[in-house]
Amino acid sequence: MTEQFLTELRSSIRSGLDMTATLSDAQLMDYIERRVLEEKELNGLTASGKRKWVRRLYDSFRGLDVLQPLVDDRLVSEIMINSHEEIFIEQDGQVKQVPVRFESQEKLEDIIQNIVSNVNRVVNDSSPIVDARLSNGSRVNIVLPPIALKGPTMTIRKFPEQPVTMERLVEWGSLSEEAAAFLQSLVKGKYNIFISGGTGSGKTTFLNALSQYIPPDERVITIEDSAELQIVTVPNLVSLETRNANTEGKGEISVRDLIRASLRMRPNRIVVGEVRGSECLDMLQAMNTGHDGSLSTGHANSTKDMISRLETMVLSGAELPIQVVRQQIGSAIDIFIHLSRLRDRSRRVVEISEVCGLSEGEVVLNPLYVFQEEEEQNGKIQGQLARRGSLIKLDKLRMAGIILDQERANGAVSKGENA
Repeated sequence: MTEQFLTELRSSIRSGLDMTATLSDAQLMDYIERRVLEEKELNGLTASGKRKWVRRLYDSFRGLDVLQPLVDDRLVSEIMINSHEEIFIEQDGQVKQVPVRFESQEKLEDIIQNIVSNVNRVVNDSSPIVDARLSNGSRVNIVLPPIALKGPTMTIRKFPEQPVTMERLVEWGSLSEEAAAFLQSLVKGKYNIFISGGTGSGKTTFLNALSQYIPPDERVITIEDSAELQIVTVPNLVSLETRNANTEGKGEISVRDLIRASLRMRPNRIVVGEVRGSECLDMLQAMNTGHDGSLSTGHANSTKDMISRLETMVLSGAELPIQVVRQQIGSAIDIFIHLSRLRDRSRRVVEISEVCGLSEGEVVLNPLYVFQEEEEQNGKIQGQLARRGSLIKLDKLRMAGIILDQERANGAVSKGENA
């Protein structure tokens, strides 16, 4: 059966629906099933084939049309729509084009408007770029013409239905069991931790996993452009999300606004999903004013590059001497964790470093763990996250009553046992 026949059948069903009352999802499904069974052109299909047609037609009314099967497929981690005729997916770390397309650009535009309206956002010619999310928590980025030359563009980053735990990351080889236990102690000890990495390196997934170590008796405020964090171990949780300006250019609520508002909400910790601009200064000031244990992420190719980017972000919103900015970074952030996506498509923690203040005007790093590549077998990189140094700043651990394991070399931290 052709796409043209599908379009005609959908139009016929829509005409029938226009003459009836508003249907529930179950009623709509029943109505579509009856129409498919009555359609002579489909008599030659098997029961399985007819079910696929019912699902496809239903998704065109209540779902995401041709995208719905891809969204439902747990093996697909990312969906990239370059135009209504060109759709790519990432599956098992490999990117490939799929043989599906929207019937028209207008249909893709309808899906886009449905997505953004569900999260009270607006995307149009005057505001052609927007971040949104699906009901299942998947992150969505949309770019419309004339910015997107080939037509409406949409990228959907999917996340697991259940948050990935640190134990699962250890099983996958993203980091060692020792490093995971070390990070657990740091989170419980309320060290301010910043996660850096390139696009697709797993920053949000790692932030989710790390947040599971936050004690359940604390109050946590999360701040994101598009809500996607899944912190399930903290009952006293407030999730804040930015808001775009309306069609009149008013009503915008930025990350910077939310950070300032969160300081009046009695948080024990503030979790900023990602810093991209001038809000970086507000985040650093929050870390420096008693909100220890805060977490955040940012895009960079290395830890040193992340420090440079933080400096640039602060200076984009405030005229401060560079030494003052570096002092803010050096005193606010305790630990940098850098993630990378290696050439075999695996996501690894490649560096954990302690911030030791300033020396000769530069932020000083103390590398604690560094990934060492050993060999490559069958296209897979073999290596380990090896210990390079010992934690110098131990005050927060002592205040949290976390015992130091004196039997480990170089004074490493124990698995977070209480004194």
